[in-house]
Amino acid sequence: MMSVSQIMETEEDLLTCLHIKLYNPQQNCKGLYGLLPLGNRSKHSADDPLRLGRDSQACTYALVDARVSRKQLGIHAYRTPQSPDMLFTIQNLSQKGRLSVNGSVLGYLERMDLPDKALIRFGEYEMLIIRESGEAKGSFEVEYEVLTVPPSRETCMCMPSMTPVMDTGSYVINNSPGDPRIIGPLETDETIMCHS
Repeated sequence: MMSVSQIMETEEDLLTCLHIKLYNPQQNCKGLYGLLPLGNRSKHSADDPLRLGRDSQACTYALVDARVSRKQLGIHAYRTPQSPDMLFTIQNLSQKGRLSVNGSVLGYLERMDLPDKALIRFGEYEMLIIRESGEAKGSFEVEYEVLTVPPSRETCMCMPSMTPVMDTGSYVINNSPGDPRIIGPLETDETIMCHS
């Protein structure tokens, strides 16, 4: 018979940690992450789904962004009889917004297993989630971090952008062979205008 101390998790048990790295092109001028515990590990009960969205009452973590759904996504912990590892699924909780996981699009209430390293996209957000295994069975940790560049660039998981590319109006006039003259701008100014 097991004693209670063998069943209970001890402080020494290493918790599985989800490292969640966020990026949004507007993050420097809007306080999007003001409600997130950046840089601190937060402990969560494994039987409680972790929700991310705009509504701080209905979600475990909230983004300060009117364009994010009230409930955007849910992350659920689970285990299998074949593995000691705590694994996770991700679910799209937004009726309007699309959610993609490593390029696979999830519709409303659709869910899929979260790989050990996953690039999640919704709206203008990119979220890199990396799972670090632990032994504890009853809880896990979450650690948020803000990235300065889109994780799709870092991970080479570049996906075609949903935003249309602006036509620069540049064109070439070829007056004589070997003498192309370029008229109009070649590049657009990519400075992002921030409105508070």
